Amino acid sequence: MFRSAPRVLPCLLALAAGLPASAQEAAEVTIPQENVRYDYATVLDARPVYQTLRTTKMERRCGDGPDEGRLARVVGAVKGAFGGQEGEDVGDCRVVPVSREYRRPIAYDVDYVYKGSRYRTRMDRDPGNRLRIRVSITPQPMR
Repeated sequence: MFRSAPRVLPCLLALAAGLPASAQEAAEVTIPQENVRYDYATVLDARPVYQTLRTTKMERRCGDGPDEGRLARVVGAVKGAFGGQEGEDVGDCRVVPVSREYRRPIAYDVDYVYKGSRYRTRMDRDPGNRLRIRVSITPQPMR
């Protein structure tokens, strides 16, 4: 089945040797190797970035003031005791929307210094006093 396979390799080598020099040079692409190391920078400041969440919840409110609410509960309890309906509030009760606002940190704006230069980045957590950084040096390609 693969009896012709040994003859294919010499044919491919002969074909590659017959390519013009410009085609062989175009196939060679030099990618500069990146020099990477890790070091530590000093953190100058880390400020939290907050997300503000607003929620609305429906709550039952009775009476206009705190005294009226207590009075309505007492009257309701007395009427409930005589009328056989315990635990039922009687009075000016209604369901009203109550808005609440919550703030939570979602990121940190971090200012840091490395070898005399200041930098800023946004991170998902507070890095503390030191920040591990990746230092990469690559030569600029010549034109």
